[in-house]
Amino acid sequence: MKKIIYFLAAVFFIVGCSSTTKTTKTEPQLPEGAVRIANDELEYEIIIIDPGFETYLLTIAKPANFYSQSYYEIKNKFYVTEWNSRARSPLTYNPNIYANVIDYDFNIDYGLDVNYKLYNYFKFVEYKYKQQF
Repeated sequence: MKKIIYFLAAVFFIVGCSSTTKTTKTEPQLPEGAVRIANDELEYEIIIIDPGFETYLLTIAKPANFYSQSYYEIKNKFYVTEWNSRARSPLTYNPNIYANVIDYDFNIDYGLDVNYKLYNYFKFVEYKYKQQF
């Protein structure tokens, strides 16, 4: 099984993969203010380390069940496609914001929590960095 980890440190993603052997997991120690997005059944995890995102989720973002999972998936397809386009154009778009592409497989069911938090990260980027997708 693949384990894909996205770290967003000061608004950039670092992607890593582990081997296919299953190991005993210990919960990683997250930096203060980090938000963990995970679907343990898929061994999928995103850790967002961007000042203010945790507060945004708690205060500005609508509750997870405000929209359906399919709504978040449709929006994330658009946002991921646009994000990756910008990440591949560092001379046009700020490479400090769009440092790496996001490996989001549109055919995988990541679940409501992952899609909700990923969607809200894009909304957070629009809010904090005044970006229009």
